[in-house]
Amino acid sequence: MDLADAYRVAQRTPGLLRVRLPYGEPAWLVTRHHDARAVLADARFSRADAGRDAPRTTPVSPIGLVATDPPDHTRLRRPAARAFTPRRAQALRPRVREIAEDAVRRMAATGAPADLVEHVALPVPIAVICELLGVPAEDRDRFRGWSDTVLSTSGAGPHDVLAATAALKEYMGDLLDRRRADPADDLMTALLHAGDEDAPDGGASREELVELCVAILLGGYETTAAQLANFTWVLLTERPDALAELAGRPDRARAWVEELLRYVPLAASASLPRYALEDVQVGGVKVRAGEPVLVAIGAADRDALRYPRPDRLEPDRDTSGHLAFGHGIHHCAGAALARVELQEGLTALARLLPGLRPAGEPTWRPAAFLRGPVALPVRW
Repeated sequence: MDLADAYRVAQRTPGLLRVRLPYGEPAWLVTRHHDARAVLADARFSRADAGRDAPRTTPVSPIGLVATDPPDHTRLRRPAARAFTPRRAQALRPRVREIAEDAVRRMAATGAPADLVEHVALPVPIAVICELLGVPAEDRDRFRGWSDTVLSTSGAGPHDVLAATAALKEYMGDLLDRRRADPADDLMTALLHAGDEDAPDGGASREELVELCVAILLGGYETTAAQLANFTWVLLTERPDALAELAGRPDRARAWVEELLRYVPLAASASLPRYALEDVQVGGVKVRAGEPVLVAIGAADRDALRYPRPDRLEPDRDTSGHLAFGHGIHHCAGAALARVELQEGLTALARLLPGLRPAGEPTWRPAAFLRGPVALPVRW
């Protein structure tokens, strides 16, 4: 899976590039790993709403944690951080494995060829995140339509995006109210306790918890589904030996997933701008106060200055510092759970479907916030 040519050009161009996304004002583009980590960790760059027409790939700006700064970000992130601990993710591994293996067995029962996206990549993460949030199984299909609309960059105008976002918020608000009245052993109840408004800093309001739940749903479902399909396609076409290795050595899943996270770009383009709060030097360029900067994570993780032979899949390389889950205070709170889902998903495919191979070309999303196939035909 290659980077777009424009990012290759940007990597070879000294300094930063001025770019314009489909929506919003012009911005600076960062493509080198060192500069990317610096911007993501620098408190002089703000993610909060700057009252400007932020550069973006979607008609409507993001909501929730991704658009906040401390102290609000610290206060709102606390419930998610307490709920999405690495220990909790590891405790969930047996259940995630069961969900992944059940999905693969159901696909096998349908016979080959079959669509891996429909049968595995989508149902596994949606089942995991909905179980965590306590969402009834009969409501899960509704989330796919809402999620596709919210994250779409074509075919859905601002009105459609706002309507889908409103529907998600209304549903999550109702579910939160039910959990507050009747607690359960699920993530939503844990979020309510962790976000208690009686906390010294005021906790999280109902509206803020609703937005947090929407962010968890979209981030925990759509991104993992896209990458599970992407990773499978890359291994089938570039390193088919990896699946045979995983079938016999599931302990190798961690190394393969970390390298795939580095290697496979998830976002269709750089997005989520950060505004300079003062003049800041980045890559030899002065970014003036008030100017937005976009970080191209996919390009930064293919920077040869940080990762030698960046366009080769090498699971035994040092992948530390990759930016697939971000960096700094906005590092993905659900990273540990996503890793478990990706590891168990790939291992289930490798172990239960020997000889897995493509049964045709995938159908790629025509234009979306995330890169990934909408259909991936396979046989075994």
